[in-house]
Amino acid sequence: MRTTTRVLLPALVAALSAAQVAAQNDTPGGGTAPADSTAQADNARSFGTAQQITIQNYRPTDRRGLNVFEAPKNDGVAYDGFKLMLGAAFTQQFQTIGHSNTAAPKVVNGVDQNALVDIGPGFNNAVANLYITAQLARGISVHMTSYLSSRHHSETWVKDGYLQIDSSPIDVPLLNSVMKYTTIKFGEMELNYGDSHFRRTDNGNSVYNPFVGNLIMDPFTTEAGAEVYVRSNGFLAMGGVTAGQLHPSVVDPEHRTPSFLGKLGYDRQLTPGLRVRLTGSVYTNPHSTEQNLFSGDRAGSRYYFVVENATATENSSLRSGMLNPGMGYKMTAMVLNPFVKYNGLELFGEVEQVKGRAKTETADRTWNQYAVDGTYRFLNDALMVSGRYNTVRGPLAGTTSNVGADRWQLAGGWYITDNILLKGEYVTQKYVGYTASNIFNGARFHGFVFEGAVAF
Repeated sequence: MRTTTRVLLPALVAALSAAQVAAQNDTPGGGTAPADSTAQADNARSFGTAQQITIQNYRPTDRRGLNVFEAPKNDGVAYDGFKLMLGAAFTQQFQTIGHSNTAAPKVVNGVDQNALVDIGPGFNNAVANLYITAQLARGISVHMTSYLSSRHHSETWVKDGYLQIDSSPIDVPLLNSVMKYTTIKFGEMELNYGDSHFRRTDNGNSVYNPFVGNLIMDPFTTEAGAEVYVRSNGFLAMGGVTAGQLHPSVVDPEHRTPSFLGKLGYDRQLTPGLRVRLTGSVYTNPHSTEQNLFSGDRAGSRYYFVVENATATENSSLRSGMLNPGMGYKMTAMVLNPFVKYNGLELFGEVEQVKGRAKTETADRTWNQYAVDGTYRFLNDALMVSGRYNTVRGPLAGTTSNVGADRWQLAGGWYITDNILLKGEYVTQKYVGYTASNIFNGARFHGFVFEGAVAF
């Protein structure tokens, strides 16, 4: 990871400097709604600083992927034999955040476990992704993402690899008619639960996210399985089944069951300036050796070492600032996501409820998360300002009273080119309901984080 940082940081600085001149002659653009697929394909090719898209039904990793949720269906990209696309994304941060708490001392081997580590202004390690996508046949592609460097892993590792089928491999009229509306995904993949995972920062790729941090309770994981989509006239239905584990295994079969997920929604460009989208999703697993829907982000939080003690490391504290309901045995999660885009204004919401328990518990607990954010894009979508409020509440194992956290984020950003983004965020978060013996008692962090990001 340190070697990657020494390579990526100078490259990022050089790219940002060069792009300021190039950007003056480029015509910026933005994400388009999936209702008009031909226009979307034409727009995808019109960006002067972006890689030409040669893969069918592909969500671009740069600014063209903004507000493109599920990968587009029938996007107008012609099939012309085998194609291979390589892409990458990396982000470098500068953080200046302070934190405090009122927890009572808890001394273990002479060390106070509730005393916060001293943090101050500085650069975080750069993180990077590698994308490999291949067109195998008409309407059939394979996708793989690797994390070249991440907060949690010092070595390169594969995030996901899956097959996406949008056309019948057999030229049969009935199958062709079915596949006109159907998409099948199979493999190890990011689960399509909710819509926030389409707008979050995914390790090195932060160009979709108008903010720096993701949600406090971040619904994101990868599992081995399959998803089937049916889309027509703006309506979306999806059903899926997975192995129910972040780490697939053949051992201990009596203690694990498959997970099931589904999504229903409507997404339509009603007028040239107005787009509306509303989806509802569910994920359920009756029991398993692990439940990772809210602990699947192995890349880690964007806020380094906040409300952590002096023994913390980048690896051990990878989810600093985040909360996990701790339902590692049984879980059912449901979320409603409204999205409205009117000209340059975007509004997005998250209404989520999670029920479940750990293996040692005898009764289910319930956690709730609410979030609302607004983004305004102007100057041909090159500049943006954003604000978000996020709150989470629920009981810990063995308790009945609620704990949680409240967070405000205010952010601004500049797409220097289609694939280069500068952004900054002010964040303030306070924890509520924790007892005096917990490090989160009276805890708060606040400050600024700045990011430079490249994605292509």
